[in-house]
Amino acid sequence: MDLDDPAVLRRRRLVTAARLAEQQGGVVSRPQLLELSVTRSQIRANIAARRWQKVETQVVALHAGPLSTEGVQWAAVLEAGPRAVLDGETALIASGLRGFDEETLRISVPRNARRRRGRGLNIHQTRRYSADDVAPTGVPRTKPDVAAVRGALWARSDKQAVLIMTMAVQQGLTTAERLGIEALRIRRDRRRRLVHATILDLLDGVRSISEHEFASACRARGLPAPSRQVRRRTRDGRYYLDVYWDDWGVVVEIDGIQHGWVQNAVSDALRHNDVALTDALVLRLPLLGLRVAADDFFDQIIDALRSRGCPHLDRIA
Repeated sequence: MDLDDPAVLRRRRLVTAARLAEQQGGVVSRPQLLELSVTRSQIRANIAARRWQKVETQVVALHAGPLSTEGVQWAAVLEAGPRAVLDGETALIASGLRGFDEETLRISVPRNARRRRGRGLNIHQTRRYSADDVAPTGVPRTKPDVAAVRGALWARSDKQAVLIMTMAVQQGLTTAERLGIEALRIRRDRRRRLVHATILDLLDGVRSISEHEFASACRARGLPAPSRQVRRRTRDGRYYLDVYWDDWGVVVEIDGIQHGWVQNAVSDALRHNDVALTDALVLRLPLLGLRVAADDFFDQIIDALRSRGCPHLDRIA
């Protein structure tokens, strides 16, 4: 066999393309075919002969039959671009979520990527895109904890948002703890409080932290005992600080779900500012953070006390 024979080279390229398609649900992109030295005329000829079929503007199926679910998912990602990933509920379905009907395939691309259009595809740029969020194997998609939280943020309704997170946990795709860690990355979104409340419900409905529990957590980390519920008086009345180390002027305000209510937003901000004006250092800790990332938040408390000269923390590394 003459390995330099054009017919032999053509067959080898087609075999290589077929092997790639086997790994991608039976589909490949036109750029992938061109990279394998399969020419545009060869692509057109195979489609015309109905050995292959055009799926999207940038995607070809190397067979003439119906696409599998995996093939549809791969076609969506390949159509959207080189860094595209399935996201939200679509990524959860690709990871094994059952019983959830989606209207369109949701695809995420980086903020600076060129946005393409495709039939039945919801392709959008997102500032939340990160390569670290992508699942290591299979069709490119975000990891289940990332996908569940984003799916909740992008859901059509609050009811659907709660359903997405609950189903992901109930079906074992992720855990409430992992959802909580992911939710802490959310800085601004109209559903941020709903997401936190739902995750707390999934963590067996824990919505508050007791004085005894917080004191025990401090002792376990070698922290001096703080005062609790210290009463302060201002021009507009009186209020209580959640946790206060008065010797060093460090305040910790634990934000439960009620802090997300509109009627509390202004009063909370005024209280925070009033305490800060007394030269106290105020830390805001979301209750969800204490439930799923307590060590990280207590490290910040330790740093704050050290910065204020607390002498009891020298032995803490």
